[in-house]
Amino acid sequence: MHRKAHTMTDIDASLENAATAFVEGVQYTDAEQWHASAAKIRAEDPVHWLEHDDFNPFWVVSKHADVMNVERHSNVEFLANPRGILTTKAGDAQREAEGGHRIKSLVVMDGDEHKSIRDLAASWFRPSNLRKMESRLDELTARAIAKLEAADGEIDFATEVAMEYPLQVILAMMGLPESDYPRMLKLTQELFGAEDPELGRNADDVAAGLEETVMEYFAYFTAITEDRKANPTDDFCSVVANAEIDGEPIGVMEQLGLYVILATAGHDTTSHSMTGGLHALIEHPEQLARLQDDPGLLDNTVDEIVRWTSPVKHFMRTATCDYPLGGKTIREGEDVFLSYWSANFDEDVFENPWSFDVGRKPNSQIGFGFGAHYCLGAILAKMEIKNLFAALAPRIKSIELADGAALSRSAFVSGYKHLPIRYELT
Repeated sequence: MHRKAHTMTDIDASLENAATAFVEGVQYTDAEQWHASAAKIRAEDPVHWLEHDDFNPFWVVSKHADVMNVERHSNVEFLANPRGILTTKAGDAQREAEGGHRIKSLVVMDGDEHKSIRDLAASWFRPSNLRKMESRLDELTARAIAKLEAADGEIDFATEVAMEYPLQVILAMMGLPESDYPRMLKLTQELFGAEDPELGRNADDVAAGLEETVMEYFAYFTAITEDRKANPTDDFCSVVANAEIDGEPIGVMEQLGLYVILATAGHDTTSHSMTGGLHALIEHPEQLARLQDDPGLLDNTVDEIVRWTSPVKHFMRTATCDYPLGGKTIREGEDVFLSYWSANFDEDVFENPWSFDVGRKPNSQIGFGFGAHYCLGAILAKMEIKNLFAALAPRIKSIELADGAALSRSAFVSGYKHLPIRYELT
């Protein structure tokens, strides 16, 4: 239940306009303007009550300390369910009418349920297991460099390199056939880019397009589950298909949630980091030169790339009790919108946050979240980014942006959907 205890009578209209940047997907397509709006909110009203015609009201939480405060109190004072991701009023109404989420993934679970489902997947992402993938990452990096060498100095780095690399890593872990990779990429883009005219399935009816995408996921992974139950292998899909908790098979919706979160978040976020990272190095040539001179900065560079890009732009939480935050009181039942991109540019935490700094240390970026919902695949994502840039950065003799760079239209997961570049390799 959303309370209507707040009014906008004393709120500066320009401040309210700035706050809309957090919720309107189209505003994420202009990074400079978005950051200007976020900086205004951080400076003037960092925990901001937002009322918008398209959404049920909530608090925008824009500063690093406040986001961390909420994250530290997940599962008790703040819950991911029912509103873990921002949806429209119509989307909220549909969820309530249907008694829950269409895709019951980790990002909308809490407490023991969240822990038990997360534990099913966690072993796959332990460092000891991930080290076994290093040769595969080397192979994919070599393939990416070979593609750049063959492209005659001009390529769309987003579509031709960055989207392909992590997709191949994740779907191989799942045991899906390479012939299905294009389908999985298309479905991921439709899910995260539903309101993007280029990526979404139905630009005229976003909700209907999302419905069709979810149903296609359901049909695809239902068939995978049936196959892995009959013919189990050593892949992640077999683990999910045959998973039990306390001796009972997990539910169909929980299975779908595990499949989808790995098949989507596992690669789209990493590809956005790769494209945004390269864009930042192009825009800050002195930092590229610094990295080339000192490869020991690569780990710092990866953290800076994640801070700079923050591919997951937000999650939401619902307060279970009255809670003081940033000088305001969040009332029981009210929702908060945690803006990771804003928090990662907080002037109180990051010195010169607008400067892309490959040597930034310490770097308290929270692009992977924090606490109970910290990203399962964070270590793997860092490995992929590091492996690619370790090979690519030393080879760049010259590089510049070509025409056509474009950010995707989404307030949830977004980044460069196109990054045409001109370059010369050594």
